[in-house]
Amino acid sequence: MTLEEQKAIQQLKQGLMQSQHQVVISGCNDILRRARDHVDLSQNALKEVLYLKAVAYRLMGNVNSAIDTLNELIVYFPNYARAFQELGYCYLASDQKKAAHSFYQATRFNPALLTAWLQLEKVYKADGQSQALALCQQQIAFLTSLPKPLLGATDLMHEGQLHKAEQVCRQFLASHEHHPEAMMLLAEIGIQLKVYSDAEFLLESCVTLYPENDRAAAAYQNLLSKLGKFPDAAAVAKKRLEYAPDNFTVKVGLAHALVGVGELDEAINVYKSLLSENEDRPAVWVALGHALKARGDIDEAIQAYETAIVYANDFGDAYWSLANTKTYRFSDELLTKMVSLVDAEATKLDDEIHICFALGKGFEDSANATRSFAYYERGNRLKKRTLQFDIAKTEKALQAQQQAFTKESFDKTKGCQAPDPIFIVGLPRAGSTLLEQILASHSQVDGTMELHDILGIASSLSHQSTPYPLNVSALQEDTLTKLGEQYLRQTRAYRQGAPFFIDKMPNNFIHIGLIKKILPNAKIIDARRNPMDCCFSGFKQLFGEGQEFSYSLDDIGRYYNAYEKLMAHWHNVLPDDILTVQHEEVLDDLEGQVKRILAFCGLAYEEACLAFHQTKRIIKTPSSEQVRQPIYKTGMGQWKPFESNLEELKNALCEKKR
Repeated sequence: MTLEEQKAIQQLKQGLMQSQHQVVISGCNDILRRARDHVDLSQNALKEVLYLKAVAYRLMGNVNSAIDTLNELIVYFPNYARAFQELGYCYLASDQKKAAHSFYQATRFNPALLTAWLQLEKVYKADGQSQALALCQQQIAFLTSLPKPLLGATDLMHEGQLHKAEQVCRQFLASHEHHPEAMMLLAEIGIQLKVYSDAEFLLESCVTLYPENDRAAAAYQNLLSKLGKFPDAAAVAKKRLEYAPDNFTVKVGLAHALVGVGELDEAINVYKSLLSENEDRPAVWVALGHALKARGDIDEAIQAYETAIVYANDFGDAYWSLANTKTYRFSDELLTKMVSLVDAEATKLDDEIHICFALGKGFEDSANATRSFAYYERGNRLKKRTLQFDIAKTEKALQAQQQAFTKESFDKTKGCQAPDPIFIVGLPRAGSTLLEQILASHSQVDGTMELHDILGIASSLSHQSTPYPLNVSALQEDTLTKLGEQYLRQTRAYRQGAPFFIDKMPNNFIHIGLIKKILPNAKIIDARRNPMDCCFSGFKQLFGEGQEFSYSLDDIGRYYNAYEKLMAHWHNVLPDDILTVQHEEVLDDLEGQVKRILAFCGLAYEEACLAFHQTKRIIKTPSSEQVRQPIYKTGMGQWKPFESNLEELKNALCEKKR
């Protein structure tokens, strides 16, 4: 938000405090009118202005105009908690059911809104909803137990004001050292700011200081899983189980960590044990489905996802999980049901997003490109509005890699000399899972998964006086060696004993400079695909996390251009160290490309690499079922039926040619 915007909004707030409601409304309308006349208005300013306008309408008694303004605000910002809380106040006098639903939505998006919880408490008491009341009162007790600065910081964090929240939290910790709630909150803020190394240190310290604090242990375990440190996450889960051997959430956390390290049979047994105690656990059915899918038991996985829907009719993740098998086909009856769900007022935002992506896939499979794109576009639009992604910042970050690494930056005699890793990089949905499956079929190569360890090392270097990547060239030889050894040590748990192993994290293309500094003998394979196919395939995919560039056609096109520019730079400064493999050439000449890939990796030719679909191994990416089949070309040109809707993507991709 600009300084001018801040001043204007402060004046509006002062007017509101002085009950100058009509003046505030007029001031808001003036700002919105100027924005419509192409005067730039930041997203945060737009949010504040519409919110203040709605509050002013309500306070002057014009509730209908307040509701209309809030509905407009929610279209722009579908996860803005205060808009839903204000909507709840608007409905209090006229519609208790809508008021309760609005307050509930507010608490979902910002669990620190104490006033919304207090309103819900009244509703649950009046309706005799004992279970909901107990959970509500538990949250009220927790919030009221927090020191006021921490309650304020928690509220700021959930409202997206992360730097303000961090400042308040650090000030509190300065006078209340090692306060567990403050440490956990600061760690959560760090996670949202993607300062993962700091967050990990805070949570590890908190668990060490307070070993019986399960909330801290759970937060630590979740972060370790997010960072792909599944062996560590499993160790924390087992420790938690010692303190609470019968705790349901602890057992679920353990099973998730076991899936992460590839111990699928044990994880599946845990999930099935929990479901034998109580089948009405839809999220567990979906988690079981994911584990079964990773093991290759697709029919059982589908059955698990379908069972989740039986117990939770509007559980979006279950519908998307069915679509995300890439082989499941929705019936016309189920598609009709899903359409009604996404339009139902009671459907939660996250469920609506998941079902929209599932409907996109469902209507695409039935050759209805118009309806398919409408739901893909809706799902992407809603998802993007929940994120704070700026493609311009990402473009600058990729340009910084080019500035930080020159030909002279690299000395192959420095760093860890182990030749073990084979990195497959590129954009998501570019065919990297197929290349991984081909290589993992070789007797000398272990397939692993999308490992987060390089991203973690890069993150650990990001918060020094000279920021990453500009500080890499100044790292001492022993530091480079230690970082390479650290990577090998952290990834050992995912290997099965072969001399070489694959790291298939696509985003590692950004960090090729770092990789070749700490592991100069690592092999790099760049998975390429036709830009339109690759980008549109990414647009159709709802990712579990990350890949925030994929929820806008313009963003994904610009990201693809930035990726190509960076890869051209890596080829220039690291000649002969990177193999580009075009997906379409693999489909046209599998044997020729397999021999080319193996030769680049220094591996002898093996027939098993041609029969890659027969290799049984854990695969956790969306392409898992596709690479368990022989080569097929139906994925080529899938964007063409949607061509009339893809001008924005075409224009973005064409920018590099201008």
